[in-house]
Amino acid sequence: MKPTANVTFDALPDMALIQLRPLMNFKVVPYSATTIWRKCRSGEFPAPIKVSAGITAWRVGDIREYLVSIAKPTKGVAA
Repeated sequence: MKPTANVTFDALPDMALIQLRPLMNFKVVPYSATTIWRKCRSGEFPAPIKVSAGITAWRVGDIREYLVSIAKPTKGVAA
């Protein structure tokens, strides 16, 4: 899905799939493509889905859950 002027990440349903380039274009996460793939391999970032040969995408709901999880303060840190 290509981002357009009238579509935002927030407008996408949780079950939608988003590829790497639109994810980066929406500036949802402050990571480069290399960092996203590294975090996927380490299990830090949601695993993508192989849609077909040459097409890999993430569930929007998984990305939202990830964003909520990194926004939570860690134990022992004053809020």
